Amino acid sequence: MRSSFYAAAVAAAAATAVDAIATIGIKGNKFFTSDGDQFFIKGVAYQLLPEDPLLNATQCKLDAELMSELGANAIRVYHVDASGDHKDCMSTFADNGIYLFVDLETFNTAIDQNSPHWNKTQLDAYEAVMDEFQNYDNTAGFFVGNEVLTTGNGSVAAPYVKAAARDVKAYRDQKNYRDIPVGYSAADISTLRPMLQNYMACSSNSSENLDFFSLNAYEWCGDSSYTTSGYSQLQTNASSYDIPIFFSETGCNTVKPRTFGDQAAIFSDEMIDTWSGAIIYEWIEEANDYGLVSYGAKVDATASGAPQDGYPRSGKPTPVSPDFSNLKSQWATLTPTGVKKSAYTPSLSAPECPGFTSDVWEVNGAVALPTLGQTFDAAVRSSITAGGTGTKTGTAASSATKTGAAKPANEVRKMGVGLAGVMVGAFVYL
Repeated sequence: MRSSFYAAAVAAAAATAVDAIATIGIKGNKFFTSDGDQFFIKGVAYQLLPEDPLLNATQCKLDAELMSELGANAIRVYHVDASGDHKDCMSTFADNGIYLFVDLETFNTAIDQNSPHWNKTQLDAYEAVMDEFQNYDNTAGFFVGNEVLTTGNGSVAAPYVKAAARDVKAYRDQKNYRDIPVGYSAADISTLRPMLQNYMACSSNSSENLDFFSLNAYEWCGDSSYTTSGYSQLQTNASSYDIPIFFSETGCNTVKPRTFGDQAAIFSDEMIDTWSGAIIYEWIEEANDYGLVSYGAKVDATASGAPQDGYPRSGKPTPVSPDFSNLKSQWATLTPTGVKKSAYTPSLSAPECPGFTSDVWEVNGAVALPTLGQTFDAAVRSSITAGGTGTKTGTAASSATKTGAAKPANEVRKMGVGLAGVMVGAFVYL
């Protein structure tokens, strides 16, 4: 009896040790592990299936092992099923030193710039995802939105994104969950980006600000440079940003093969004190040709038993050449140590809220955020759009960086280009 109990105790202790991984938190404008080391993101976008790629333990193991070989320490997943059992997959990724950034929205709860609203149905869905993934130490962050704003007129949705962050953070604190960071993933719209970036962090009340901001940027294409690509301007706009900022998608493929030269810039002396790394789009090879791995050759989608878009989505992952090896080589040479949390004293302050500019940024400075259940009424010139009381932020309000290349469509990133057409009738989305 004693022997059996002892053996069980040892096994449990061993399992705990295997699953143990430092948690990720924020101090100032940097990510840190609970061990006190600065954390730099080397991630890949991971959405094998539209609904949830974190339910197949066998597939997660195959992918996580190859991601570790690649040098990845994070994945981004756009859609998950909050009711599913993610323990095995999350444990597998933790064992391989890989963290998760996950979007809270579901297919029908995303904030819509054309008719912005924030209600209890949305909040309940976001909370359900948080309830599930707060259980795992390798959950590094939550996104409250992905590319919600893409036009100047769409800027009226920005307060709704901040309202979502406010309420999700309040729920996190009420439940006494770990302070898992809550942020937003922005489209790289040159005329909109500087104002949006500052607005998301501009409140003097930290409970109303994002914990981090990230950018889906496809500006660096082929044999570009820090200046030519526009990265130098991105750095100028972010140099005094007081919360962490990173690339939540990058990896332009208009020039092939991809050499991922932008990674050297992101982890360079020019950017490393401001930017916290990057997530490469994407893991799986699909029709958009952004994949780092494939699961076999494309087949006739009409054949019996074939995947809906013809691209296999499970099995042994095979590196796509030379993209996989090019990224692996880049990351292998980029090993910043950063600063120790104990030696770091934040000195940056929140930016000023950008002022109203017709057809560019139609939000009135530090406007009061929408309450839960509020819907924007475009027929009424509300306090959100009434101009004249905001203060524009110097450089960011007047400078805009160029966009270097066309990027994947929003639904492509979230569902996979091959599946988007099949699923469009089944899901109500952006």
